[in-house]
Amino acid sequence: MSGKIIGIVIVLSGIIAGAALYYLQVYGFYEEVQVAEVNLVSVVSGEPEPIPFDTFQAIDADSSPIRYRACFTTELSLALLTETYVGLDDITPRNAPGWFDCFDAEAIAGELDAGTALPFLGEKNVDFGVDRVVAITEDGRGYVWHELNDCGEKAYDGTIVGEECPRRDTD
Repeated sequence: MSGKIIGIVIVLSGIIAGAALYYLQVYGFYEEVQVAEVNLVSVVSGEPEPIPFDTFQAIDADSSPIRYRACFTTELSLALLTETYVGLDDITPRNAPGWFDCFDAEAIAGELDAGTALPFLGEKNVDFGVDRVVAITEDGRGYVWHELNDCGEKAYDGTIVGEECPRRDTD
């Protein structure tokens, strides 16, 4: 009889631990973010500049610098954006939690591949080795996520980071 009780306790402990791990990974660390502006890096100045936007939603987590996801709308045309702001190549959006409905990485990647959406640099080094990427579709839907840049990839895979990378804050 005591073997059954011990077995039940072990199985229940595993189920509870698994459920807690799932909850923390998918829901627990994320929180809604209120942002005052959406920025794109100007071709002329090389600095982030705010663009007009509407209906903004964003989530972020302190547990990782690449968990940021956002959705918005804008009335700026792709033609104006490509002439004014720094574009990017070969960018694939990162997945968002399933409950954050406005950000569908697969659909965004499909639009980027089809050319109905274009990726832009939102900001360089928002965190050490992490750039903010903004993709905007022909119909004005915008998506934002964080992507590791060259310095971030080197730093996080253990490669020696060279002098071309900014100093890393160690607080």
